[in-house]
Amino acid sequence: MAGSVDWSVAERIAIRASGTEPFARSYHYDSLAPDFTRLTALAEELVERETGLRSLAGPARSRVTDRAGWIRANISAFRRLLSPLIEKFDGRLGSGAAAPVMARLAGAELGLVLGWMSGRVLGQYDLLVVEEQDPLDQDIVYYVGPNVLAIEKRFAFPPEQFRLWLALHEVTHRMQFTGVPWLREHFIGLVHETVGAVDPDPGRLFENFSRAATAWRSGTDPLADGGLATLFAGPEQRAVLDRISGMMSLLEGHGDVTMDRAGEGLVPSAARFGQVLRERRQSATGVAKLLQRLIGLEAKLNQYAHGEAFIAAVEREGGSTLLARAWESADNLPSLLEIREPHRWIERMRAPLVVA
Repeated sequence: MAGSVDWSVAERIAIRASGTEPFARSYHYDSLAPDFTRLTALAEELVERETGLRSLAGPARSRVTDRAGWIRANISAFRRLLSPLIEKFDGRLGSGAAAPVMARLAGAELGLVLGWMSGRVLGQYDLLVVEEQDPLDQDIVYYVGPNVLAIEKRFAFPPEQFRLWLALHEVTHRMQFTGVPWLREHFIGLVHETVGAVDPDPGRLFENFSRAATAWRSGTDPLADGGLATLFAGPEQRAVLDRISGMMSLLEGHGDVTMDRAGEGLVPSAARFGQVLRERRQSATGVAKLLQRLIGLEAKLNQYAHGEAFIAAVEREGGSTLLARAWESADNLPSLLEIREPHRWIERMRAPLVVA
């Protein structure tokens, strides 16, 4: 056990909660690794041709994993990311007799969330998963094999098209972070800034919860923009989270737009794939629906729609040349308000540069 989260409990509970994987034993499983190796390389060529972005980190590498492998990779990322925050809580709460019990409880809660998510994730490129690992493991594009096979079987998706479609989306995200020289460091810095600003004071947490309860009573959903992360964020954290949300809306929208354009002619079933997955996400009810809101998954889904609408508005005004301004520097990234009201960003980009 390390700190106020028992990571071994988290892993054990997550793997148990991830459920059975009947397709992991299917004879079709052996086709995944060679297919994704080939299609990830093809996706890179298509995305580079569509966007003009070229990875500065070399070719992408794909890795087909099972749910347990995805869980272990993400627990490793959480462990690195949350270590400064855990030290804060440990320093404030001490190491009394209740500490081991609380650590196991926290591990079990994290494990349940990761176990549930592991049954739904199809692919993932995430800086927080690869950051600070062995250099040979940098920039891995993950595909969760049993989930890919299950959804292909359930909806009769053509495997070649569907796997290329998935690869296009994940490779676009990798190209964003490895093709825009400053973006990777900027994003990781924002995430660390968010974690570092957390105040473990119970009084502060109670104050934030009271403010959220007031918002609920007034008809505002405090979970809409990011789940529990925004619910318990103080003013400083909220400002950083808004910057992250604005940036991620741009990246997710750009990922979807690029996926459709780069795969045109090669993925004729793309519209059906997108519709089925949107309906699948929106069909959650009961506990699953609540969990999606608490972990911010609904906010992430909103980022796709808001980001695509932002890009459409920008391109109507100035085409791809105007949109390219967003990749010039961190100062040019749209804020969350600008994502929702694109004319603000367009006016800012067209404003004359004032030299002091």
